[in-house]
Amino acid sequence: MAMNSVNTNLGAMVALQSLNRTSDALSVTQKRVSTGFRVSDAKDDGAAFAVAQGIRADVAGLTSANEQLGGIKGILDTTNTALKNVSDTMTEIRTVLVKLADDNTSTDQRTQYTAQFGALVDKVNRFLSDATYNGKSLIGTDENAATDVVTVRNESGQTFAVGQVAGATLTFDTAINLTTAGTLTTADGAFTLAAGAAMTALNARAMLGTGPAADLPDVRAGAGTATAIKTFSAVQGAVNTAMNRYGNDSKYVDAQITYNKDKLDSMESGLGALIDADLAKESARLQALQIKQQLGTQALGIANQTPQTLLSLFRS
Repeated sequence: MAMNSVNTNLGAMVALQSLNRTSDALSVTQKRVSTGFRVSDAKDDGAAFAVAQGIRADVAGLTSANEQLGGIKGILDTTNTALKNVSDTMTEIRTVLVKLADDNTSTDQRTQYTAQFGALVDKVNRFLSDATYNGKSLIGTDENAATDVVTVRNESGQTFAVGQVAGATLTFDTAINLTTAGTLTTADGAFTLAAGAAMTALNARAMLGTGPAADLPDVRAGAGTATAIKTFSAVQGAVNTAMNRYGNDSKYVDAQITYNKDKLDSMESGLGALIDADLAKESARLQALQIKQQLGTQALGIANQTPQTLLSLFRS
């Protein structure tokens, strides 16, 4: 039963409670519209916010991992470029060795081809020594100290390692004792042909693998003991193995970077579904609550006028 009282205005109390609820809902909606988030802090939804923070940390870690993978990609691309140039030069070296293997090659031509062989090997050595990126090299030479390169590959800090290769396996030896009359040696890293030195047809055939190992030119490091030079197939095989190895490593790094990017997209999509506000829905709600607030204000005003009607009962 309604109570007519100037001390207790039940209608105003109900209207005020309704207006307060509307104002609270309007404040939440305005916050969502202004931030774009359904959950912008722990007060909105503590559990969802905690999960979101964890995902944000994963996203940051994965982004950092991709940046580090970009560094190792640079090292691998530099190494593969050097090996590609070495491989191309090996084709030229084979052409020269085939000409040297022919008994019909004249003495003068033989001297010229032997010098060309030395120049091409020097070219190979320079390609290998220049294979550096940001001060690091995977190919160990007299100029470079090679090291294994280990990089993170994901947000958990798990790693991927790329091993080094000895540059000496990717080229011919740098001091070749061709004959007793002269030697093909190195000076400051560059091949120089000593006077009278020339590779014989037997030497060239042995290097090409069609002659006995006894005919291989000798290698002498300074005053050290002479040993047989590597054959063409041994050097070419080592170069091909290195190209295959680092080519596969490079493909893996590219694939890992792509995978990480796809994973980042998935994480950000899931994060959006968890905490983002539906702005179309919030816009409609905002307008509805604004109208409801206006009506609540009017209702409160009407309720506050109720005690005034009681005065008419006491008028004479």
